[in-house]
Amino acid sequence: MKQIRAAIIQAFLRGSAEERRAHIRELVRQAAVQGAELVTLPEIWNGPYQQDLFPSFAEPRFGPSWQLLSELAAEYGIWLSGGSIAECEDGRVYNTAYVFDRTGKEAARHRKMHLFDIQVTGGQHFMESATLTAGNEVTVFETEFCKMGLCICYDARFPELFRLMVDRGAKLILVPAAFNLTTGPAHWELLFRQRAVDNQVFCIGTSPARDMQASYHAWGHSIVTDPWGRVVTQMEAEEELRVVELDLEMVDKIRTELPLLAHRRKDLYRVEQFGGSASAI
Repeated sequence: MKQIRAAIIQAFLRGSAEERRAHIRELVRQAAVQGAELVTLPEIWNGPYQQDLFPSFAEPRFGPSWQLLSELAAEYGIWLSGGSIAECEDGRVYNTAYVFDRTGKEAARHRKMHLFDIQVTGGQHFMESATLTAGNEVTVFETEFCKMGLCICYDARFPELFRLMVDRGAKLILVPAAFNLTTGPAHWELLFRQRAVDNQVFCIGTSPARDMQASYHAWGHSIVTDPWGRVVTQMEAEEELRVVELDLEMVDKIRTELPLLAHRRKDLYRVEQFGGSASAI
């Protein structure tokens, strides 16, 4: 069977950028020791998830965090989904996710396409667009296991984006994310199960651990869902590293037995991309 051994790292991160990188290095090492072939990290780990601070710790594309991720992928011979970091370019700041292959080469880059601007009465208020710029790429990349898709947190709420990734061959979709104590209990598991069952893919949602002393309280509960919409595994709120075996042949099996993608009425409707680009390296 075509299997992949994936490690999901729900990291508890505090302190300086250097301290955060050191902690990520140690957690990735632990994942590699456990035989992980694919390691996934959470959203915005190189600094606090605080909209007004993003510009102060944003890094250029080939900055220290990029270098660390590339080095770790090469050192341990793993595929590394490096979560996301605040990235700066030409005076703009992006929420950017990187994936590196076993040699340390950048295999994918995705800039968060949908910015998290919400105002929930009695709940969460956040305005990413105050400091971040939206990306415009649909990101799918090739691995020896299968094609994978990549998006970030709020992107996962938009089913059209998932369908575009699946139409480009994705069988596993990686989502570094940081839902909060308002949206997490309500929608986290529901959303990942729904995206998996609608598109008949595996989904991995990797969150930071919860830090109640931070200004933003992540829900945690990093999750893996399968193409039948089942929860393969789900964490709680604290820091944890969990390794799971995923049978990628399940994707083709379920798509054959319940061929909903083939049953679409493309003579009546379709999802197409206008503008931007399809990102593949």
